[in-house]
Amino acid sequence: MELVGPGSGPVSAATVSPVSPVPPVVAGLCDDAAVFPPGSAPLPAAVREHHARRGAWWAALVGPLVLPAAALPRLGPLLPVGTAPLALSVTLPDGPAVLPRVLATAAGLPVVLRAVEVAVPTGTGPAALLDRLGAALEGAPELDVYVEVPRDARRAEVLAALQGRCRAKFRTGGVRADLHPDEAELAAALAAVVAAGVPFKATAGLHHTVRNTDPDTGFEQHGFLNLLLATDALAHGGDEAEAQALLAERDAATVAAAVRALDPGHVERTRAAFTSFGTCSTTDPLTELVDLGIVPARVSA
Repeated sequence: MELVGPGSGPVSAATVSPVSPVPPVVAGLCDDAAVFPPGSAPLPAAVREHHARRGAWWAALVGPLVLPAAALPRLGPLLPVGTAPLALSVTLPDGPAVLPRVLATAAGLPVVLRAVEVAVPTGTGPAALLDRLGAALEGAPELDVYVEVPRDARRAEVLAALQGRCRAKFRTGGVRADLHPDEAELAAALAAVVAAGVPFKATAGLHHTVRNTDPDTGFEQHGFLNLLLATDALAHGGDEAEAQALLAERDAATVAAAVRALDPGHVERTRAAFTSFGTCSTTDPLTELVDLGIVPARVSA
């Protein structure tokens, strides 16, 4: 027998079961950001592979395909008639000015626009940003709107303004060491949004389940399961110091055991707070989750 893993290759696993449902604690956790660095998949390949994953045994782990607004005009020929609508989250790196065009373009495609992820342009305050978003979103009440929270003097003001219509988006890494917030900074940000009841997603730098030092760059990288545990603690009475300690934990067995031991009654609230994270590979998180026994592996003859 072989462990059937992500994509075309096998994975190892600590536990094996004939059926492999994705548990609620990680369901929909991995947004498919294949076209973004460091993966940088060509758009046709990203669309094709995202469609293929929807039939995989682990499909419930994966959220929408994340694309930049500039990619939308090239989507039409990649979505043949008769294919199921493609779930999308669209990034607006230059701010909300292009949002009306994004909504109009998406309306003419066989897609379901689930979310937009909006950057705050330099020199733009949260009040002006939210006014522009509000005007553009009048006809899209079901759309999730993530505002990328800047790591500068505007952070507190932006976070304070997000209660209500908008959600938060945090960058947790990048191509330079200084783009990776340390555990103290990230714990403070998480504490602020959880206390305010603002859902959030994360992006960049979450390449592994557990906190680690990248062997090639030397960058300190957060683990997405550490982030999940810190959110759970804050959502259920923990303080910022506890969240910081959970973000700093590097022992994979300790982190995995804590995730498996999460109170099932807590999971819904925790995942309502931490909705997802963008990853350029959805198969890598799956492999590690299987290795840690959080997602059971599937067996084929």
